Amino acid sequence: MAIMQVNPTRMELSRLKKRLQTASRGHKLLKDKRDEMMRRFVMFVRENQELRRSVEAQVEAALKDFLMARSSLSAQALEEAVLYPSRKAEVAVERRNIMSVEVPGFTLSGEESGVIHPYGILDTSGELDQALLALNAALEQMVKLAEKEKACNMLADEIEKTRRRVNALEYVMIPQLEETISYITMKLEENERANLTRLMKVKTMLAEGK
Repeated sequence: MAIMQVNPTRMELSRLKKRLQTASRGHKLLKDKRDEMMRRFVMFVRENQELRRSVEAQVEAALKDFLMARSSLSAQALEEAVLYPSRKAEVAVERRNIMSVEVPGFTLSGEESGVIHPYGILDTSGELDQALLALNAALEQMVKLAEKEKACNMLADEIEKTRRRVNALEYVMIPQLEETISYITMKLEENERANLTRLMKVKTMLAEGK
C-alpha cells in the first residue's frame, strides 16, 4: 500500500490521526448498516417467496378455470362477458424509510361493494365465475408482491453500494492512513534522534573548547 504524499510534520500527523479516527468510526457504522440491511433483505426475500408461491398458485388456478370456460363458451361470448369491469381498484403509493432507503409502499383501495361478475350468470359458465373470484382474491397479494419485490431490488442496490464503501475504507483508506501515520512517526523519531546527536556533539565540542 503506497503512503500518502504529505509533509512529515507533527501537524500533519495530528490531522491524519483525526482522519483515521473518523474513517474507523465511519467503517463501523457502515458495517452495522450493511449487516442490518442484509437482515432486512433476507426477511423481505422470504416474504417475497411465500407471496410469489401463493400468487402463482392462485393465477394458475384462475387460468385453468379460464381454459375450461373457453371450452364451453364461444370466443365472442367470453369477450363480451369480461369486456366491461364492474368494480374499480386504485393503488396508492407512499414512501417508506428502511435504513435510509426510500422504498415505495403500495396500498390497494377500491369499491368494497358491487358484484365481481360484470355479466349475467345465465349466459356464462361456473368456471368463468371461479376464475374471476380467484383473480380478485389474488389482486391484493399481487400488489403486496410488487411492493416486496421493489423493496428487495432497492435494498440489494443499497447493500452493494454500502459494501463497496466498506471495502474501500477497510482495504484502501484505513491501511493507507495507518501506513502514512507510521511513516511520519518514524521520520519524526529519526529527526529527533538526529537533533539529539547534533546537540550532544555541540555539547562535546563546547566542553573540549573550554
